[in-house]
Amino acid sequence: MNADVRPTGPALPTGRGDLSYGVVRALRGRPGSRTPLPSTAAADAADPYGDDLHLALYLCYELHYRGFCGVDPAWEWDPALLALRADLERRFLDALRTDTKRRTDVDEALADLLVEPPDGTSTSHYLKDEGELWHLREYAAQRSVYHLKEADPHAWVIPRLRGRAKAAMAAVEFDEFGAGRADRMHSRLFAALMTDLGLDTAYGRYVDTAAGEMLANVNLMSMFGLHRALRGALVGQCAAVEVTSSPTSRRLAEAMRRTEAGEAAERFYATHAASDASHGQLVRQEVVGGLLEDEPWLEGDVAFGVDATGVLEARLADKLLPAWRDGLSGLRTPL
Repeated sequence: MNADVRPTGPALPTGRGDLSYGVVRALRGRPGSRTPLPSTAAADAADPYGDDLHLALYLCYELHYRGFCGVDPAWEWDPALLALRADLERRFLDALRTDTKRRTDVDEALADLLVEPPDGTSTSHYLKDEGELWHLREYAAQRSVYHLKEADPHAWVIPRLRGRAKAAMAAVEFDEFGAGRADRMHSRLFAALMTDLGLDTAYGRYVDTAAGEMLANVNLMSMFGLHRALRGALVGQCAAVEVTSSPTSRRLAEAMRRTEAGEAAERFYATHAASDASHGQLVRQEVVGGLLEDEPWLEGDVAFGVDATGVLEARLADKLLPAWRDGLSGLRTPL
């Protein structure tokens, strides 16, 4: 084992197809070894929203966060793996651009999110009205893939902004990271929620069981964040999250209270319902407004980020809700 490799961090997940098996197999060895990585042709033939592609892409991105137990950190910048990642990203991004509304007006894109439908059919509406405790446990296990590193993907965009947009984005991130208090970090609050629900709080613990649709949502943030050319799309994605978070969190707090999930479980969403109401306004007015004041040509990218987020959240809901209504698990393997 390389002296820089430490036996810490999440374990490598199990592959879900040729692409992800190939990446897992390579990461178990040394960078530059003769273990072949999947080909461009394999990436081009993959389902752009499928489990295999998104686990492979998640593996590539996670090297820029905490890495994996026993995996050489030099893999983060291995040229062959970066080339494969680019192939996977191109396949995913091309599909998103095809399947997402082609809007150039950010206000129009955000306006759709500001209206609460009277007969909402979202996942959070279902959990508020009909969800049982096992549904909430599954939902938390899925979301842990994101919430245990909640603010990290958005932090990539801060060096790519300036002026009003940078200052406001830093303010939002400061709150997400606990305003200087580790115990108030939103990732820590989510871990406390998981404890109330009897779930394992280890980072990356539920990657193996999370649906590909959940991995796609997390990968979207990482892809937008790791490419300066997609900074506008990440701002749009952040705006979509913050604008919808407060009403969604109110519904989920009510679901936690109704099912007696626990004090910490309810607190996580109650905290978001309060903080994200102001975050939504700050992101819309200062982050989006400041970015477009400086770089008005990015408005189409910001709108794309808003709408692409909606496409992937809808795909996740379409995965979970039919299964739950039939009394089945929405996870790859039930808890």
